[in-house]
Amino acid sequence: MEKPLDKLFDKFLQGQAIFRQRNTLRPTYVPEDLPYRDEQMGRIGSILGPALRGAPPSNILCYGKTGTGKTVVAKYVLKLLVSKAEQSGITPPLATFVNCRIVGTNYRVLKRLCDQIGATMPDGSEVPFTGLPTDEIRSILKKKLDAEPNILVVVLDEVDSLVKRDVNQGNDILYSLTRMNSELENSRISIIGISNDLKFKEVLDPRVLSTLGEEEVIFPPYNAVELKGILQQRVKIAFNEGAISDEGVINLVGALAAQEHGDARRALDLLRTAGELAERRGDEQVSQEHVREAQKVIERDTITETVKTLPLQSKAVLFAVYALASEGKRDIFTGECYNVYTEIAKILSIDTLTQRRISDLISELDMLGLINTTVISKGRYGRTKKIRLAIGKRQIGTILDEDVRLSKISKELLA
Repeated sequence: MEKPLDKLFDKFLQGQAIFRQRNTLRPTYVPEDLPYRDEQMGRIGSILGPALRGAPPSNILCYGKTGTGKTVVAKYVLKLLVSKAEQSGITPPLATFVNCRIVGTNYRVLKRLCDQIGATMPDGSEVPFTGLPTDEIRSILKKKLDAEPNILVVVLDEVDSLVKRDVNQGNDILYSLTRMNSELENSRISIIGISNDLKFKEVLDPRVLSTLGEEEVIFPPYNAVELKGILQQRVKIAFNEGAISDEGVINLVGALAAQEHGDARRALDLLRTAGELAERRGDEQVSQEHVREAQKVIERDTITETVKTLPLQSKAVLFAVYALASEGKRDIFTGECYNVYTEIAKILSIDTLTQRRISDLISELDMLGLINTTVISKGRYGRTKKIRLAIGKRQIGTILDEDVRLSKISKELLA
């Protein structure tokens, strides 16, 4: 007896394959050729070049909005640097990569670096995920580096998220790494910090800023023409011939992504999702209709992921706005939001931030597109912000309820 899923799987086996190499449309893929980023590649390459002579390169900060090629360029240049060293018979630098949004504590950053360069415990076992004093894991990393002369290049992707999550801990991590050079005898560390926030440096400790920001590389957004060129390059690699025959598909994807400040990552996600939708339907080609539907899918997924990864303090502020909106308030003012936030903070047993800091968090939520704010003047009483939810109450309520800590207080506040 044929099972219900058999027909579904048969459709994939018998139908025209849409993708040739699906993974080439994912953010982790580093292509053989990077168009429209020659200037940035040349700049980073010239800074890292001294590593081929055994000299430690300067630290670099790469700035630019999401999807402007910062991460892929850093990985690309490092890959070529290591390859060139190997071809020339030179000991290649140790290239490591840490996503700070995922690995957000001092211990975990050091643990990830130990894993990538093969640093182990004295008995040869792997450094544990937790349980050691931070100073001990630093000593393990230093001992491994000083075992023989080398240069460690550490790419800290989304480094701004370290400081946004916890200013003091973020500065401690960065200071710990930059200070380590003065403690090493045979090796040196060079840091490439990648940030989506141009104001990131304003919250850095002066001691960290003086060493970390030695060189800066700016990544401007891609324009529509550049996005189209990137998409045409990836279509040839990722899709089977004939899967995208309508030039309007690429034009539409490029135009939609250009509206999002030239985000190449979004463009590639949109194209991949459109291909997956066509594949699931059993269609032989990707159409503009698939692209339009893919845009809706990505917007829903993006909002969910953005809210889930917010720090708890930001979630508490967003929950306050949601609670007031659920009571029927259309226009919410900063003072009202702060009063509800203080109740939430007490229930969650977290520090109650000042109203000034909450105003900053409201601005960040506005920048993420979760709320809309308008600054209005109250004459001699100063200025305040008028706040509205930018997404549906049902959607944001569902996401917030998935957080165990917030779900416990939702009934109490919304009763």
